[in-house]
Formats: sequence, structure tokens, C-alpha cells
Amino acid sequence: MDGQHAVSIRERVKLPPSRIMIETHWKPKMSYALRHGFQNELWVHVVHAKMLEKQGIISPAHLEAILGALANLAERGPDALEIDYTIEDLYSYTERYLARTLGPDVGGRLHTGRSRNDLGVTTGRMILRELMLDVMAALSGLRRVVFDLAERHIETVMPGYTHWQHAQPITLGYYLLSYADLLQRDWQRCMAALRSTNLSPLGAGALAGTSFPLDREYTARELGFDGLVEVCYDAVSNRDDGHETAAALAVLMTGLSRVAVDLQTWSTLEYAFVELGDEHSSVSSIMPQKKNPASLEHLKAEAARVTGAISAALAASKNTTFAEISDGVTGVDLPARDAAETTGESLRLMTEVLEKLTVFPERMLHSARIGFGTATELADVIVTEAGLSFRMAHNIVATVVSKAIEQGRRADEITAADVSEASRELFGQPLQLSEVTLRGALDPVQNVARRTVAGGPAPDVVAAMIARRRPALQHDLDELAALRARVDEKRATALGAARAKLAA
Repeated sequence: MDGQHAVSIRERVKLPPSRIMIETHWKPKMSYALRHGFQNELWVHVVHAKMLEKQGIISPAHLEAILGALANLAERGPDALEIDYTIEDLYSYTERYLARTLGPDVGGRLHTGRSRNDLGVTTGRMILRELMLDVMAALSGLRRVVFDLAERHIETVMPGYTHWQHAQPITLGYYLLSYADLLQRDWQRCMAALRSTNLSPLGAGALAGTSFPLDREYTARELGFDGLVEVCYDAVSNRDDGHETAAALAVLMTGLSRVAVDLQTWSTLEYAFVELGDEHSSVSSIMPQKKNPASLEHLKAEAARVTGAISAALAASKNTTFAEISDGVTGVDLPARDAAETTGESLRLMTEVLEKLTVFPERMLHSARIGFGTATELADVIVTEAGLSFRMAHNIVATVVSKAIEQGRRADEITAADVSEASRELFGQPLQLSEVTLRGALDPVQNVARRTVAGGPAPDVVAAMIARRRPALQHDLDELAALRARVDEKRATALGAARAKLAA
């Protein structure tokens, strides 16, 4: 029997797909599948075939022939499939290849107990798993760099801001530790999404499973999954793994974008707190003095792209029936994958930016000294030294600050006499605050050192918090490495079994 013509892949329709259908849908879909899905799908085929033989559904001879053909396909690569866009997906070309190579009787047995529905969402989850493992590796690199930079700057005093205004003095290390904690929560969100993704739909069939005695737990285990999407209908009808992934990545990129805004602001002449490395900057074609923070602007734009991806992923499913349907299920793939690819690249770029960043501690400290971020500490000292209520002290300091600004004076030019006069004007009693006490209250370095409350910016407190967080980072890295190793080992085992059959 001629294997090339004995079976049909496109039985129900008589005409080939239209040109516009090919160019706008099937061709882009196939291009991505060939780049990212080919090896994953071969892995699924090998494991499914081995399971069929183990369960007595196909014979050992059939398994040997199928594995040999799959190994040959793996060696030859995607070009062996002769893509002509007359059929719509990667598996259909693979099945046509098997039928032509082995004949329809043997080549047609691989798809026993399986649908393109469960096959498609299985390989889709495997692709997303690979992308998320890459994201997590990039995220771990950024977390390490942020910790290292924070540790170097636990005594680099700078203004802290609320509403873009000087608020209270902090340190750059304290700011970065805040970002490190956000990144740890990003890690937890991404790991939760990865665990949701790393469940196997294989064996669910079109929607209701099959009467063949499949061993779904075996295929899940051999494909590196943590377990099953157990209910067959659920397995092929829902892609909340993609929704959850895109959501976690959108949150991550939002935080990254906010830090990029700060770095861009701090790199201006008005602040001059930091300077980006030349390798992360651009120039003007007309203005010779310009050094533009191109990397940061790119990162903010990429964050917007990922924010759009979660909207696209949810919108693809929102108005679809609760069942297997292309827009609601496979329509989630592209935005979720784009979000993962974009995020991984952005994390690596931000890591580089921070590694090459030049910090100017003296400029940060100068800004903290001349601004009025120490006003809160001055009010606290008045409460402690004079016994006034905090609200009264707040009124006094607000009056002192207002007058200093009106007179063009800086925070470090406020005197004890200014405080006493404001108290007399407001409450009819002067204050006897010494100049030494006043200077201490207005010193941003002492301000920071005094804030030893749990979670405060005092250098010793920050150093201790960083030390406590280092083991958690290592635990996360170990967990990621174990998952990565398990996936790699299962892939190598499966494809190695196929190659062994070819060599025999």
C-alpha cells in the first residue's frame, strides 16, 4: 500500500486553505511551532508511544518502528516534514511523515488514544514551561545583583520621596532592599504560575478521554510534569496557566518599570544621583551633550507590552464557551509566550544596567541635607525634649520650614532660634532647644541611624535584613535548579531511547 496516499489528514474539507488563511494564520503558527515546538512535540510522541506499548495498545515491533522513525526525524530536523501549508499544524505534518515512512498501518498507530486537542495544550504548556524557566533564571540573576548593590550602599544616605517630594532620609541600600523584597514576591508569583503550567493534559483526548487504557500518570512523569490536569474536559478547555503566567509577569514588569522611572529621574542634571553605563545609553543626532537613558526607556516600553499581553490573554478567552475552542485555548499562547520572552530579556537588561550603574553618594547626601526631609525628626525631637504633643510640634516645624523656603534658606540653615520663635508665635511659649540637638535632628545621617525599628533604614538593620534574605534566595535557586535538571533529564532519556532504536 502506498503510504503517501493511503491516509488523509484533511478528510472533512475538500478545498485547500485560502492564501489569506495561510499567510495570516497557518504560516505564522507553523513558523513558531517549528522553532519552539518541534523538539517538545517529538518528546511527547516518544513518551506516548512508549506508554502505548507498555499498556499493550501497540506491539513492541510497532514501538520499535515508530521510535526509529521519530529518531530519524529528530536527526533530519523540521525540513524533513516538507511544510506546504496545506494542513494546519505541526502534528499533522509529523503524522504524514510517519505514514509515508512506515506506511499507514504502523505510522497511523501513534495517534491512538490521543487528540490534537490534548497534544496541542501539552506542547503549549511545555513551551511555556521552558520560557518560564528562562524567566526564573533571569529573575534570580537580577535578585542577586540587587542584593549585592544594596549591601554596598547601606550607608549611602539619600532623600526618600513620596509624591515626588522629599519625605524622609533613607539609604540607597534600603531602597534597593525594598525592590529585592518585591522581586522575591515576583519569584513566588512566577513559581506559582510555573507550577500551574507544569501539569499534564496528555491523555485527555478531545474532551472526554478515551476507552483505551492509557497511563496518564506515566506520560506526565516522563514529560517532566509535576502531575495531571486530571479532569479531561478541564485539561483541554482551560488555559488559566497562560492567564496566570501573563498576570505574574505583568506584575513583575510593573515593578521593574517603576524602578526604571526612578533611575531615569535620578540620572538627570537636576538630581545627578546616578549615571548609566555608556553601553546602556544613546546619543542625540543634533545635540552633542546628550547621553540618553535608552535602556530604561526601552524597559518601560517593554513593561507596557507585557501589560498588554495579560489583557490580550484574558480577552482571548473571555467571551468563549467553556469548552475546547481555538481562541479561548490556543489564543492564549501567543500573548503569554510573548510576555515571557519579553520579561526574560528585560530582566537580563536590567541586571546589566544595575551592574554598570555609577552612583554618586556625595550628591545624594547633599540633596538630603539641603532638603527638608529631616523635618519629621525635628518634630519628634521637640516632642521628646519639650514635652509638647506631636501635633503642636508638627505645627511648629511646618511654620519653620515655610519661613525658610520663603527666605530662600536650606534645611541645614535652620536655627534653634527659628524653632523657638515659631513656638512663641503659635502657642505663646518659646522653646529652649540647643543648637547641638537641632543639628543632630537635621542631620540626615543621624536621621537614618536612629530608625532602628523593625524594617527601618538604619544600616545595621538593613545589613541584618539582607543577611536573613540571602538563604531564601539560595533556596529559590536550588528549587529552580532541581526542576530544570528534572526536565532536562526526562527529555534526554526519552529522546535517547528513540536514538537507541535508530542506532539498532
